[in-house]
Amino acid sequence: MDFTRDESQDAVAEVVVSLLERESARDFTLWPVISDSGLLAVPLPEQFGGDGMGLLEVSALLTELATDAAQVPALSTLGFGVLPLKAIGVPEGLAAKLFPAVAEGAVLTAALHETGAPFTVKPETTAVTDGATVRISGHKVAVPYADIARWILVPTDNGLAVVDGDAAGLTRTQSPSSDGVPEFSLALENVAIPAEQLLPGGLTELHRFALASIGAVADGLLKGVVALTAEHVRTRRQFGRPLAEFQAVAQQIADVYVVSRTLHVAACSAAWALAQEQPDTERVDDDLDVLAFAVASELPAAMQKCHHLHGGLGVDITHPLHRYYSQAKDIARWLGGESFRLDRLGARCSSN
Repeated sequence: MDFTRDESQDAVAEVVVSLLERESARDFTLWPVISDSGLLAVPLPEQFGGDGMGLLEVSALLTELATDAAQVPALSTLGFGVLPLKAIGVPEGLAAKLFPAVAEGAVLTAALHETGAPFTVKPETTAVTDGATVRISGHKVAVPYADIARWILVPTDNGLAVVDGDAAGLTRTQSPSSDGVPEFSLALENVAIPAEQLLPGGLTELHRFALASIGAVADGLLKGVVALTAEHVRTRRQFGRPLAEFQAVAQQIADVYVVSRTLHVAACSAAWALAQEQPDTERVDDDLDVLAFAVASELPAAMQKCHHLHGGLGVDITHPLHRYYSQAKDIARWLGGESFRLDRLGARCSSN
């Protein structure tokens, strides 16, 4: 077991860092630049012009973007879309539509949640086969970027449906999010898709890669906010002294650093286990449940401490800290919150 980044992961991370150093945008206007850089081709199959890389390289990409709290659909497109689809396996015709479009900047997303059921394991959304067509009906919540997604992965009772973003019968209702990223509830009423776009199974793979990718983003957010806060307390003076020289301040930033390193190990462990050619699925699911609980419980609390250390400056939405804290709150909400994740982790422990 070695969590050290290899040459390919380092190369991906360096491209992201270089791009962020050149570009000032940290919102969706950065997305075309990311596409033009070739980063979206990192996990795509080689026969479709991609680099054929996997979860570890995508994790490096997501972590570095999150270190600067960039608000772009990389998590939904790569973590919720491309990686699960590659793991599940898609028909050649569907792959030929999806993957080249992603390389050109098409957005993917996934409807992971139903009402009262984050990361639902028993979807109530139905998929009924009607000859060469499948009709999808149901309701999903908290779907990021559903307004601009070219395709949406929709878990159903009969497999994973790849639904066109402009399909007839698909209604979007915008719901609030902390970071301002567009998020929607979806109502699907007899939405018709070709039969080849209903993939048997796939829910387990979708959840695994989504959790691992969320862990990579959480790792980056906490890494970035620790650096931001450390610089603030080092340079901000109170009573003629830098804030960092006050014992209480030093103790709090040290606590956040410990949480950051712990979360980093949890994220790396889960990604490493899932990325193996023949993963130990029991170990993978154990690691992912631990990671999800760590993110839901520790990430928002660490962000609160960093807000406290910034004082009134931290609540200004024009300050960079706002982007970190708001993204952390949305991630914790997507995971279902601390209690929900503790229940799932406890159920896994008791079943073992």
